[in-house]
Amino acid sequence: MAFFKRIQKAINNLWYPQSVTVGKPVTTREVADQLSIISTVTRGDTYAVIENLGIVLSNYMGQGRTVKIDGVGTFYYTASSTKKGVATAKEVTASQINGVRVRFIPEVERNSGRQVTTRSMVNTNVFWEEWGKSITNSGSGDSGNQGGSGDGGIEDDPLG
Repeated sequence: MAFFKRIQKAINNLWYPQSVTVGKPVTTREVADQLSIISTVTRGDTYAVIENLGIVLSNYMGQGRTVKIDGVGTFYYTASSTKKGVATAKEVTASQINGVRVRFIPEVERNSGRQVTTRSMVNTNVFWEEWGKSITNSGSGDSGNQGGSGDGGIEDDPLG
């Protein structure tokens, strides 16, 4: 089950649903445990591979390459530059770059008509429920905060 909350955008004063995450992030150990259960690889071997994946991705992307992992998607670097542009192409230098971000595009499959048929990391059976509401026999109701104390671990934007 996925959760959303209602937010009002200041730019147009209209309301929109915004997804929220709950609880603590899933750990590398938990991912390794699940992968070992559904494969023939031990948890220790899986954990070691996952732990080193970032180093391998960084090395390839640092060479200017994208990294496509089947069933997951594509990772690549983008650069951000200072706000001060220059007048001519000759004046552009690497010193204008002041940040690097990793971008990710989930893998998709398209049919012959170029329509997206599946997205590897998007569960097609996702059920959305408003955060703080719960389904009752009548189909609606408000159970208050579902996450215990505080904000229930809600992360508005876990990637920054």
